[in-house]
Amino acid sequence: MAVKIYKPVTPSLRGMTGYTFEEITKSEPERSLIVSRRRFAGRNSYGRVTVRHRGGGSRQFVRLVDFKRSKRDVAAKVIAIEYDPIRTARLALLSYADGEKCYIIAPLGVKVGDSLITGPTADIRPGNSLPLANIPVGTLIHNVELEQNKGGQLVRAAGAAAQLLAKEGEYAQVRLPSGEVRLIRQVCYATIGQVGNLDHSNVKLGKAGRKRHMGIRPTVRGSAMSPRDHPHGGGEGRQPIGMASPKSPWGKPTLGYKTRKNKKTDQYIVRRRNAGGGR
Repeated sequence: MAVKIYKPVTPSLRGMTGYTFEEITKSEPERSLIVSRRRFAGRNSYGRVTVRHRGGGSRQFVRLVDFKRSKRDVAAKVIAIEYDPIRTARLALLSYADGEKCYIIAPLGVKVGDSLITGPTADIRPGNSLPLANIPVGTLIHNVELEQNKGGQLVRAAGAAAQLLAKEGEYAQVRLPSGEVRLIRQVCYATIGQVGNLDHSNVKLGKAGRKRHMGIRPTVRGSAMSPRDHPHGGGEGRQPIGMASPKSPWGKPTLGYKTRKNKKTDQYIVRRRNAGGGR
């Protein structure tokens, strides 16, 4: 996929880039595989804002993606590559021999007409899904399961890829895109290859309006607020924040402060993503 550059006929178009969509082969989604998306504007079930700067945005439909690749040992043909408004990756529409259709994350190099299959005996080629026990060491993978039959939870963003490093006993060592090396049971499934849409990181929004279309509202700097609203606020004119390290609006440190509290899964982390402790 290539990135298109807009002619700077207005200030907002200067520096703006976008998708060429040359890999998209079908513009309308499969009607049986979409549901309406209900927006909550960052609020929980009590109506309280738990995620700031959310609200508005264009109307979108959720595509029902088969992260489990539930049909095993049945060949499926790729009949379309589609756009998904709520994720960075593209979707591949599969059609099985019995007529059933499903969406999967589109891997790099998979095209319309390709045949994909899920199962222990599948070939090692992009788009096929196998247990980690059947994948050669060194292979790039994505859509990795953390628990057996739960469906892929890791490595699903555009351009992402993990690497299978080693196998020992019941577990395999997988290096995630963050650099973390994690133990995952070898019975868990993963898809061969790298996620497509590599140029996603090269797209520049160019104007605030495109961020609003995505449902993200403006963010105000803490140093522009008053002291009662933010620890960085107050003072005469522009100046340093007046503290050793920045803090969140609620006074929590934001640099070097450990936020990971799930001690149950620490035993599965061979090497942390920053290799120094950190978060």
